[in-house]
Amino acid sequence: MSPDSQAPVFDAPTGPTAMWFGVGSLRAGHWFEEHEHPQHQIVWAARGVMTVEIGAGRWVLPPTRALWIPGGVHHRTGTCDGAVMSGIFLEPDRSPANFPVPTMLRVPRLLHELFEHLTADTTTAVQRERAEGVVFDLLHPVEVIPIGARMPEDPRARHVAEALVADPADARTLHQFAVAAAASPRTLARTFVAETGITFGQWRTQVRLAASLPHLAAAMPLARIAARVGYATPSAYVAAFRREVGVSPGRYFAR
Repeated sequence: MSPDSQAPVFDAPTGPTAMWFGVGSLRAGHWFEEHEHPQHQIVWAARGVMTVEIGAGRWVLPPTRALWIPGGVHHRTGTCDGAVMSGIFLEPDRSPANFPVPTMLRVPRLLHELFEHLTADTTTAVQRERAEGVVFDLLHPVEVIPIGARMPEDPRARHVAEALVADPADARTLHQFAVAAAASPRTLARTFVAETGITFGQWRTQVRLAASLPHLAAAMPLARIAARVGYATPSAYVAAFRREVGVSPGRYFAR
């Protein structure tokens, strides 16, 4: 869906307090279409790994991380290998927390237990109100850089981009892609800069790092991650990650 398209609006039901909870199991490869909510949303994976895409940014969420999505922000949520997705919807006029941009949050063990308490049928309205206040106290941001790259619209560059998204380890150069894309390497290079804001090499790096995040969140060994996303050695992958993100892969999801 292009940025100018009208995303569907999904309005969560309101409740007696600031929060409304939703839980659901997602099969491997399931993605919700791009949409928005009038409420703020906190989304996380109670089990497995979730991914949220907002514009060119991509946030990958293991069970220790959640994402605050401000109301009215278009986003797309899904999972590669299956997950149990949990979400809190917050009425903006009742919420004491208000992060103006998408924000990664820590999910410590206490927050997990509070979520279970709030979704239990036996929790009374008074208990719920008290627990919600503690949840708001525990919403601590994590400083991370979202990883990802905008897809080009030009059909020739799009052909190249889709091939790399499907297989980030594809090692073909722009000259080699040019034949299948029916365009000169120079034309493709100019198109990537014009439509994504970064060079083809930078775009490929972002796609590779984005593809590595679900594996990183699932604690896959670095050597296997590097090979899956196109790096010859783990050190080359770590160097690229640190250069683009500012921290090592091991620290990106550190508690």
